[in-house]
Amino acid sequence: MAVFFKHMLLLLLLPLCLPLHAQAPKKIKLPWTLHEISGLYLEDAHTFWWHNDSGGRPILYQTNQKGVLKDSIVLAQLHNKDWEDLTHDHAGTFYIGDFGNNCNCRKDLKIYLYRPADQYLDSILFDYPDQTAFPPSKAYRNFDMEGFFWHQDSLHLFSKNKLWYGNYFTKHYELPARPGTYTAELRDSLYLKNRVVTGATISEDGETVVLVSYYFKKWLGFLPTSRASIFVFRDFEDGQYLKGHKEKQVIPPFFIATQYESVDFLNKDAVYVGSEKTLFIRPRAKLIILRD
Repeated sequence: MAVFFKHMLLLLLLPLCLPLHAQAPKKIKLPWTLHEISGLYLEDAHTFWWHNDSGGRPILYQTNQKGVLKDSIVLAQLHNKDWEDLTHDHAGTFYIGDFGNNCNCRKDLKIYLYRPADQYLDSILFDYPDQTAFPPSKAYRNFDMEGFFWHQDSLHLFSKNKLWYGNYFTKHYELPARPGTYTAELRDSLYLKNRVVTGATISEDGETVVLVSYYFKKWLGFLPTSRASIFVFRDFEDGQYLKGHKEKQVIPPFFIATQYESVDFLNKDAVYVGSEKTLFIRPRAKLIILRD
């Protein structure tokens, strides 16, 4: 009998010995409310923050790890012209990127700062040092923006190129993480053929950066298909993320075209990526284990 109870105790304790991502759900079905999710921040393994993109209500939504809606914060003072990504600093401040710029013609790019603890609210206004036309010619329309993260009191932004024309470069810009009006600093760029960047994140230890991207086309001229992947960067120096060692991981495809637009770390070895609803398929999140 004593041996039996020892075995039962071992079985009960075994999950506690597994790494966090081994216990995390591989797929999460999200509420239909998050029909166009574009930003994701993981407060912890059980608390996910999201927002919808252009035209959605100015709301931050909280779900648990099962996709159940637990809370929402209505930011009535703000306007969601084109919210595209969400990040967070160590002081408890959310940064909401209202910088979606599909037309490449916006002159009102901004990032909102919101701290729930004291209802602090402010903004960063900015432009790009290398944009002189609104819009520029088609070959240079990569001033759309959908991914950024906070790191060491700076915000790092990664541009989205056009799918069917453009130069396939994603550009890395940097901004101070404090209210004001700035011209972003262009840090670097990277050629990613047939990929557009739609989300970005950095690990808690600052040693790994992940960009989520996808490619969309019509098969036989009318059937939509997509391919999505993440690019993992390591061994970089002094914030030169795109110069680090780069590895591509394909996101397992769904049977219909899927648009992945958000990403954040669960831990140093795994990220969640979020996808918008597609036809009759509800929005969802998928766990990706990073290769060593």
